[in-house]
Amino acid sequence: MNRTEFIAATAIILFAAFAMGWFASWLVNRATRVTKAEIGELDRMAQALHEAEETRDEAIVYLQQREAEISNQLSQTEAELRAAMEGLRDARREAEEYRTWIERQNAG
Repeated sequence: MNRTEFIAATAIILFAAFAMGWFASWLVNRATRVTKAEIGELDRMAQALHEAEETRDEAIVYLQQREAEISNQLSQTEAELRAAMEGLRDARREAEEYRTWIERQNAG
């Protein structure tokens, strides 16, 4: 093989490698191309995700407000219970005092 034949063979091999690379690139590009329908679907999914996030944020705010209201009601109920228990304790003490006073009156 002389020098000219070697150059021609190298050129043909390089051209064939270039052509196969270009064809492979074209196939990959064609297989992974995004269609307008897919872009539309992605837009719809993004909009649905955005709406779901807004709904989640609203639900979190509502739950926090509701929790604050319930905590407030619980505090009020506990205060009322303490007041009622103190009133009951005072009433029992007073009833016991009357009972002992009546027993003294009957005994004396």
